[in-house]
Amino acid sequence: MTLAPFCPTTDADPFGPEILEDPLPFQRSVRDAGPVVYLSRYDVYGLGRYAEVHAALTDWQHLQSAAGVGLANFRTEKPWRPPSLLLEADPPHHDAPRHVLEPILTPRALRALRPAWLAAAEQLVDEVLRHPGEIDLVPAVAQAFPLRVFPDAVGLPEAGRENLLPYGDHAFNAFGPSNELVAKGLPRIGEIAAWVNAQCARDVLAPDGFGAQIWAAADRGDITHEQAPLIVRSLLTAGVDTTVHGLAAALHAFATHPDQWDRLRADPGLARIAFDEAVRWESPVQTFFRTATVDMRIGDTIIPEGHKILMFLGAANRDPRRWADPDRFDLGRDPSAHVGFGMGIHQCVGQHVARLEAEAVLTALAARVERIEPAGPPVRHHNNTLRAFAALPVRLHP
Repeated sequence: MTLAPFCPTTDADPFGPEILEDPLPFQRSVRDAGPVVYLSRYDVYGLGRYAEVHAALTDWQHLQSAAGVGLANFRTEKPWRPPSLLLEADPPHHDAPRHVLEPILTPRALRALRPAWLAAAEQLVDEVLRHPGEIDLVPAVAQAFPLRVFPDAVGLPEAGRENLLPYGDHAFNAFGPSNELVAKGLPRIGEIAAWVNAQCARDVLAPDGFGAQIWAAADRGDITHEQAPLIVRSLLTAGVDTTVHGLAAALHAFATHPDQWDRLRADPGLARIAFDEAVRWESPVQTFFRTATVDMRIGDTIIPEGHKILMFLGAANRDPRRWADPDRFDLGRDPSAHVGFGMGIHQCVGQHVARLEAEAVLTALAARVERIEPAGPPVRHHNNTLRAFAALPVRLHP
């Protein structure tokens, strides 16, 4: 391989424990180094600036997803599970599954769920407030609410839902290198994946959920009956962990920015903006890969055909070239251009579901909680792709 002149190089490991614990200094160094940085440890090219990341996300013709959105190159390596028909496919194979899901998950289609989800959030917050003293917001709220409402919306039975979090955790770890984070999930992943796959069958799903609507699309001929369970599986893979960590990011932001919590309490209509600002600020999905389909120039660097690029979404979302005072969590900014949900044809199809879940939780909390007081340092959960919390100890003051 020939590197273009002046391409900065680093041997730092973006999937190492120190960087996963606090990626901000590394992300700053990547942005400052230039438009492209060569990551010698993995023989990939990294993008940390907003302009280049945004351009890469939208250029599916030259930077494909079909070779895998993780480090593994599907041109030369067999994936551990069948590739996602949404994340790991490009047109024309990507089109039909996307077109089936989009009308199911639009804000208008989700409007019918809003009253029930708002009521469920109020009930959850009431349950939490019955136990005064220190509480961990990760299991009590950030995990509890998505696991309560999202599987219902898909049409899953109650039993076994606890499998969704370790399955998603392993799936997102597998986008990175085969390190100890991947190894810790291997002993149970066969059993858990079998459970997830079983939930995607038509006769398991409730007749009025997202899953049943996907199967109905197969009956209409919009997709094949072989594709239907894979699309349901994509929802279950990407629809829980990302929302859990997005909610945790918002709760952490408000615990550490009490002035912004006061702002939300004064105007609960800011709940959705608050969630998007939290996604920008923390970037629960930190990284995604693409593969060059041709030799292509980014800045002064030629990315060779067949090579991977690593897009640092978290770095782009704090790029001072795009955002004023990017390290501040601020409900006064317009965060709508963040890349936390991706961009272009692969932009997260379930983002409106996540926003509705967050709106329900934040609105219920804002109506009942005057102050979120940190009760100890937050504890990070390391994942090769996700910026996550293991614990958020707080005291809630009604």
